[in-house]
Amino acid sequence: MSTLPLAQRRPARDNRRVAFATIVGTTIEWYDFFIYANAAGLVFAKLFFEPAGSDIGILISFASVGLSFLFRPLGAFLAGHFGDRIGRRAMLVITLIMMGAATTLIGVLPTYESAGIVAPILLLMLRILQGISAGGEWGGAVLMAVEHAPRSRRGLFGSFPQLGVPLGMLLASGVLALMSGVISPGQAFVEWGWRVPFLLSFVLIIVGYIVRRSVDESPVFEEIARKKKQTRVPIVELFKKHWLLVIIAALVFAGNNAAGYMTTGGYILNYSTNPKGLHMDRTEVLLAVTGSAVLWFIFTLVSGYLADWIGRKKTYLIGYSCLVVTVFPLFWMVNTGNIWSLFLGLAMFTVGLGLTYGPQAALYSELFPASIRFSGVAISYALGAILGGAFAPTIATALVQATGTTVSVSIYLLILALISMGAVLLIRERKGIDLSIDNQAEQEVGGLMLDQRRGVSTDDVVKTRA
Repeated sequence: MSTLPLAQRRPARDNRRVAFATIVGTTIEWYDFFIYANAAGLVFAKLFFEPAGSDIGILISFASVGLSFLFRPLGAFLAGHFGDRIGRRAMLVITLIMMGAATTLIGVLPTYESAGIVAPILLLMLRILQGISAGGEWGGAVLMAVEHAPRSRRGLFGSFPQLGVPLGMLLASGVLALMSGVISPGQAFVEWGWRVPFLLSFVLIIVGYIVRRSVDESPVFEEIARKKKQTRVPIVELFKKHWLLVIIAALVFAGNNAAGYMTTGGYILNYSTNPKGLHMDRTEVLLAVTGSAVLWFIFTLVSGYLADWIGRKKTYLIGYSCLVVTVFPLFWMVNTGNIWSLFLGLAMFTVGLGLTYGPQAALYSELFPASIRFSGVAISYALGAILGGAFAPTIATALVQATGTTVSVSIYLLILALISMGAVLLIRERKGIDLSIDNQAEQEVGGLMLDQRRGVSTDDVVKTRA
C-alpha cells in the first residue's frame, strides 16, 4: 500500500476539480458580500437610513457592513464544530445556500419610504445572516483546497479560494457599473437598478451548489472519520490548548482586512462619489475599482507561487511592506479627483493586498492540528475580520469627519499593517508539514516562535525524511 499522503494519491484532475470548485464557490459568496458593501456606500444611506440625515446615515450604512463581522465568529464556531465533526464539504454547501438566500431577499426588500422602520430592521437581519454564512464559508473552502493539495503546492492551491475575493469584487463592482452606467443610469439606479445585482445571486447560487456537490470530501477528514478520531467539542479543545495561537493568527489577518475594506467595504466608492466629497462619476469609479480587482486577483495568484517558493512568512512580510509604503500615496492619488490617478492608487495598493492574502490559507492550515483545524482556521479568520475590516469604513468615515483629512485614515491603516507584520514574525514557518491525523502530535506544538514547548521544526522533519 502506498505511504504517500492521501492528497498525493489522487489523480491531478481531481485536484483541479477541487481548485475550480473552491474558486467558483468563494467567488459567489464574496460577490454576495461585496454587493452589499458597495450598495451601502452608494444607495443604502438614502434608501434605508435617510431619517438620520446624510452624515449619520452613511455612518450607519457603513456600520451595517461591519455588523455582519460581529456574527462571523458565530458562523465560524458553528461551521468549525460541524466541519470538524461531520466534514468540510457539507458545511460549504450549507453556507453557500444561506448566503444566497439572504442576498436574494435583500433585493426584494421595501425601503424606509414604503415600510418605515421595518425596512432597515429587515436589512440588518439579512446582513447578520450573511455574516454567519461568511464566518463558516472561508474555513471550509481553504481546507478543501489545502488538504487536497500536493504538499509542495499548498501555497498555490490555498490561493485559489483566496482568488474568490478579488473575483467576487470584480463581479460585484462590474455588475453595479453595468447597472449604474448602462441599464439604469441616474435616478433609475436608486429606484430599482441596485436590486438587480442582489437578485442575480439566486442564479449564481444554483451554479455554485452544483459545482460544490461535484467534489469529494477532504482526504484529511475522510481519514479522521475512518479512524474515528473526531474531537467531541473542537472549540473547547482549540481554546484550551491554542488560544494564543488563535489571537496571533487573527492579528496576522487584521491589517490586510482593514486595507481591503477601503475598497471592498465601499469606503473609497462613497468618499470619491459623495457630493460632499470628491463628487466623481459613480460609474467611472466603479470601473476603476473593477480594474483594481483584476490586479488584486493577479497578485493573489502570484503570492500562492511565492508562498511555495520562499515560504509563507517571507511572502507576508513582503506584502505588508508594500502596504506600508502605499497607504499614504493611495489617498494622495484618490484626492486628486482624477479617475486615472484614483485607479493608479488602487492598483499600487492591490500589490500588498494580494501578497498578504494569498498565503493565508496555507499558513493557517499548517498552524492547527487536524482534528480541530476547521475550528482553528475559521475562528482565527473571523476574529481577524472583526479586528481589521469590520468597522474600517465606519472608522475611516468618522476619522475624516473629525480631522478633515484622509491622512488620519492612512495612519490608521499603517498602524494595523505594522501590528500584523509583528504578528507574522511570531508565527513559525511550517511549510510542508504533514497535515494528516497521524501527524497530530507534531501539529500540536511549535506553531508560535514564542511557544516554549519544543516542537519539531519543519526543517528537522524534512531532514529526517531525507
